[in-house]
Amino acid sequence: MAEIEIGGRVAPGFEAVRVAFEENFRSRSEIGATVAVVVGNELVVDLWGGMADPTRNRPWREDTLVNMFSTTKGMSALAVAHAHSRGLFDYDEKVAAYWPEFAANGKEDVTVRTLLSHQAGLCAIDTPMNVATLASAEAVAAAIGPQKPAWTPGERHGYHGITLGWYESELIRRTDPRARTMGRYFADEIATPLGLDFHIGLPDDVPDERLARIMGDWYRTKMVFNIRTMPSEFVRDFLNPRSITARAFANPKVLGRPLRYNDRDLRRIELPASNGTGTARSVALAYGEFASGGRRLEIDPKTMASLHDPAASPTDGRFDEVLRMDTTFSLGCCKPWSGFDFGSSHAFGTPGAGGSMGFADPELGMGFCYAMNRMGFYLFDDPRETALRDAATQAARARIAAS
Repeated sequence: MAEIEIGGRVAPGFEAVRVAFEENFRSRSEIGATVAVVVGNELVVDLWGGMADPTRNRPWREDTLVNMFSTTKGMSALAVAHAHSRGLFDYDEKVAAYWPEFAANGKEDVTVRTLLSHQAGLCAIDTPMNVATLASAEAVAAAIGPQKPAWTPGERHGYHGITLGWYESELIRRTDPRARTMGRYFADEIATPLGLDFHIGLPDDVPDERLARIMGDWYRTKMVFNIRTMPSEFVRDFLNPRSITARAFANPKVLGRPLRYNDRDLRRIELPASNGTGTARSVALAYGEFASGGRRLEIDPKTMASLHDPAASPTDGRFDEVLRMDTTFSLGCCKPWSGFDFGSSHAFGTPGAGGSMGFADPELGMGFCYAMNRMGFYLFDDPRETALRDAATQAARARIAAS
């Protein structure tokens, strides 16, 4: 294959991350990608390379932005943590105390903590929605507020793959004195103070030339062909339109097609769980801030401590009703679990469909992000990402040991 041009830099001691990044292009079918690592608020890895849009022969640049799918959830979780730190709500208060309409259909006792830990049973919405609905915060609230839980809240959990961001955004909108949505709140309170180039709802003035094009799609037939890299029960239920797994990604149907996220109408609306667009550098810097205690954002230490701990397990155990395997969540983020060991016990972050990943590891003071445009068929632990994550983690540990 032709030599791939790699841009950026790595600090001494982190050369192995560049080696792994180059290997992704040589042997793991990478098309275009970026990786960034922050340790102790220092940007120690900032790399990009390949093609942002091979259909137009457009290379990946330093300022290329890419949709990160559910890696967005981590950025939304940081905004929620910021709002909690400012006293806008309490994790253990009932959601209905801030949003009375939420109490419908047996949800009157659901707490914010239960909701953010994927235990509320609200992973699928019955009211039909479309792109026009998603463009209106009021319309989204009217659709999701009365939703009946798929199980008794707190008894089970299941990945709220699309819906979590809508509920988080409405919680902020109901409690913020300025009634901001998630995208606006994140821009004002996280992105601007930290100088981030990451957007939940892409501004129209961002030129197309800066946007990476998502390549590949999760068609039903492709899902079957890649069953070896995904949990078989998840694939089975994803292909059954009546299952909670399929329903969690089916309303509106447009959100279940990754290639559709290349279109401007889907980029500009706020999908706080799935359409954040930005640089890996920005995500790593955000996580690096929280991994180092959140001092620049003045995050309350009690809020930081809450992010470090996994949620209490549902009464019926940790089997995920959507992903069809054991999982662990807390306050809008994933926590490490057996089979997905992405950091120390205090680490928190989220993977994204196709292979992207971002997380904070407070024990290392590290923020990490990998993002790409070729969709892989893994729920997490895409080999491209794990190679980079492992190299970064080992280098960060070595730096600490040497200090």
